[in-house]
Amino acid sequence: MREHAGQFRLSAMCRVLRVNRSGYYAWLHCPHSPRALEDQRITDLIKQAWLESGTVYGYRKVTDDLRDQGERCGKHRVARLMKIASLKAQIGYRRFRPRGGKPAAVAPNHLARQFEVMQPNTHWVTDITYIRTHEGWLFLAIVLDLFSRQVVGWSMQATMHSDLVLQALIAAVWRRKPAPGLMLHSDQGTQYTGGEWQSFLKTHQLVCSMSRRGNYHDNAVAESFFQLLKRERIRRKIYPTREAAKTDIFNYIEMFYNPVRRHGHNQGLSPVQYEKQFLRRDS
Repeated sequence: MREHAGQFRLSAMCRVLRVNRSGYYAWLHCPHSPRALEDQRITDLIKQAWLESGTVYGYRKVTDDLRDQGERCGKHRVARLMKIASLKAQIGYRRFRPRGGKPAAVAPNHLARQFEVMQPNTHWVTDITYIRTHEGWLFLAIVLDLFSRQVVGWSMQATMHSDLVLQALIAAVWRRKPAPGLMLHSDQGTQYTGGEWQSFLKTHQLVCSMSRRGNYHDNAVAESFFQLLKRERIRRKIYPTREAAKTDIFNYIEMFYNPVRRHGHNQGLSPVQYEKQFLRRDS
């Protein structure tokens, strides 16, 4: 009985579609075209690259990943396949509006928004942000090299005292061993204007540069990193403890951002890869 009912429904559908039954069966069992099979293969590679990025890459960076694997695939095809598979980049985060301000009292703005530099360990920027956890705030200080946008030093603590920024700078100096004369740019926060910070700069012959008061764009590169961190990681997590947040942020900086994450400023290379390329070319 069920078989007869199924045959009746099939006959009715064929009449509506104006096709004969043999033609319908031929279409139903027809194998996918070579183009469709290739799209499916590339989609699988796209999903893998997108997942490995922490689900943050858009079609341009995914295309770069595929080309690194030897795939000859255009960015428009990748964009189409990502749209079909509902794979999206992480975009959108609150931007600060630029504001003017008085020159710094401790140090002038030597950097003057000259964010493009020619080699590593000549110009660093530093800043602080905060992360919410169920235990309370966790504060993160970073030191970032303007050449490659690599985070060269960082520190996380439960309080925003001068030791927070000093530990980040000590880590950067120990890691990179810069020559005297490196310019270090910050805002006018009390952590940077205090005696401990200024004494450390003088001892290590680092040139102090400071943003104008209230002008976020004078330190735009550090702000840009924090926007990435919050958009691609922090805003997508709930941290029960400060230790959980520390572990996750460490993984983002040292396991993803520095060695892996493609950066538009670096011609699509990660900060570590960009510096390695520079050192090979310079040697």
